[in-house]
Amino acid sequence: MSDSKQLGLSTDLSGQIAMVTGASQGLGKACAERLAGCGATVICVARNAAKLGDTVSAIESAGGQAVALPCDVGSRESVQALFAEVDSKYGKLDILVNNAGITRDTLLPRMTDEQWDDVIQTNLTSCFLFCREASKMMMSARYGRIINMSSVSGLIGNPGQTNYSASKAGMIGLTRSLARELGKRKITINAVAPGFIASDMTDALGDDMLKEVKKRIPANRLGQADDVAAAVVFLASAGASYITGQVLTVDGGMTC
Repeated sequence: MSDSKQLGLSTDLSGQIAMVTGASQGLGKACAERLAGCGATVICVARNAAKLGDTVSAIESAGGQAVALPCDVGSRESVQALFAEVDSKYGKLDILVNNAGITRDTLLPRMTDEQWDDVIQTNLTSCFLFCREASKMMMSARYGRIINMSSVSGLIGNPGQTNYSASKAGMIGLTRSLARELGKRKITINAVAPGFIASDMTDALGDDMLKEVKKRIPANRLGQADDVAAAVVFLASAGASYITGQVLTVDGGMTC
């Protein structure tokens, strides 16, 4: 059964070209696999070429189409070169998922300039760079879907994550402004804000901390990467054509 049938939505993305940053692991990998499962050809982007290869192999093993294009997502030159290659090879880009992100957690009085700069560059500046290049291609085609991976930390803040929360809040502002700029050209720009998603990072919290976390979540469980990927696929689909400038929280009700 196809992913579109499993979702119960019209999510056939056959013939579309999608790009996912941070596709080497976690949420990015899940998004790339789900988009490919719905028929899109997925350009998988990240710094780690070896892990990108694993993502592409998983997609191809499931019958999908994907290519790995390693890139320093925070580098203007690298991003411009990437889009030049995409334009030359495919001539279009239908879907962009800005998922690349890192954390450098510590309390603000202890935060170094490098910890601040690294997070802002990878999370927020990369989103700007990719949106700028993608929007040029999408404006020419008068069609596009951009989904920016924010976080509930960008909505409510989180102690020890002022850099991360600022970057994710910035992505929301970028999303809403760009949606107003590009709406007339049939390009939608939305953000997804995951809550606590099961990962190596949450595993490191320990059982006692995880129990406390779950108490804050009405759904009484951690989210799964596929929960987020399903939201991304919906926003990339034809069924979301009248949704733009919005933030879709995928947090089990934590921020409701």
